[in-house]
Amino acid sequence: MADRNRLHARLREFSAQLPGAQEDFPWGRPAMKVNGKVFVFLGPTDGAERVIGVKLDESREQALAVDGATPARHNLGPHGWVTIPLHDGMSYEILTDWVVESYRNIASKHLVRELDKRAGG
Repeated sequence: MADRNRLHARLREFSAQLPGAQEDFPWGRPAMKVNGKVFVFLGPTDGAERVIGVKLDESREQALAVDGATPARHNLGPHGWVTIPLHDGMSYEILTDWVVESYRNIASKHLVRELDKRAGG
């Protein structure tokens, strides 16, 4: 569980560093928003199972292949949202790729260009 908690904290920190990102607590759970819209749900922080929710187009099937991953509830699944449980030993790099993909799906073109500039692209 310690690995999952650390991974969750790192993803929260990573998400907060994206251009225009702001933390919010819809339904009492942490999420990161850009342009007033959620781009990553960061699941419960009360010691329960750690999960993230991201909006994926290109990587949706790959994410759904993760053990326990499901289309998101509350009518978000049909719109590309996936809930992914964090497991010990998961790849931080793949998870951050999915967070960035979700961010790109939600952020304005201006902020996506800023992200690309930061990445040197």
